[in-house]
Amino acid sequence: MSSLPPPHAPGTAAHVHPLRDFWRYFSANRGAMAGLLVVVAVLLLAALADLVAPYPPFLTDNSVFLVPPAWDKAGSSAHLLGTDAIGRDILSRLIHGARLSLSIGIAVVAVAVVAGTVLGLLAGYLRGVFEIAVMRLMDILLTLPSLLLAIVIVAILGPGLMNAMLAVSIVVLPHYVRITRAAVIAEMSKDYVTAARMGGAGPLRVMFNEVLPNCAAPLIVQASLGISTAILDAAALGFLGLGAQPPSPEWGTMLADAREFVLRAWWVVTFPGLMILITVLAFNLLGDGLRDALDPKLKR
Repeated sequence: MSSLPPPHAPGTAAHVHPLRDFWRYFSANRGAMAGLLVVVAVLLLAALADLVAPYPPFLTDNSVFLVPPAWDKAGSSAHLLGTDAIGRDILSRLIHGARLSLSIGIAVVAVAVVAGTVLGLLAGYLRGVFEIAVMRLMDILLTLPSLLLAIVIVAILGPGLMNAMLAVSIVVLPHYVRITRAAVIAEMSKDYVTAARMGGAGPLRVMFNEVLPNCAAPLIVQASLGISTAILDAAALGFLGLGAQPPSPEWGTMLADAREFVLRAWWVVTFPGLMILITVLAFNLLGDGLRDALDPKLKR
């Protein structure tokens, strides 16, 4: 008798669910799991900021200017991470800042993904003059330093949170256009696209129903990495006074407000900087894990 397992045996590799297979590779990456846990924690803090934060983010108290963290001998248990120069609780502002910074990152990436995917699909499908025009424009944007380009755009449009988000969206747009175009060109030669065309599928159906789902994996990876880039660029613009404006509890703006107190009140600078560092690192680790789990060439 044959020793081969039956076709529907539970251990047969061919019948492993794609999501289960993805989770097996993703969970084996300790860095990616650590990044996922931090991202989930920051997302929960942002969602529950009104319940978790001990004070409103704009509340000032004249009696507690520049109070150190609670573990310092001059600190107070009422303000675990201390207060800033006008008596606002730093922990509360960091928690509410998580909501603002994550909203910026997600909104920027959403705009860039939608616009970049559409342009990349059209460039890869239509080819010709349209492709050349779009890709040369993306090449021009990529030749400029990202932060410098964002500063120029905000300087033209005027400082403010919405203009900063638009500027960062334009800065990260070329990555999504290039990824989508390359994936579309690779997929257009596949048999399933030819079969769809022979079956009477029009250009829109071919692009969005047939080709786009097979381009999703690299876009998901780039989006997870793009959120960290958007948070970092938005914080840089806020630090320069071109992004979110005071008294918004945005992490970059908090750093800008605390510059003059670096030497005598280290906590007002350290904690916003740590939040930016930890959040950006977590999204980068998450993106690396997604790339390794979604790319068959990297699976071991």
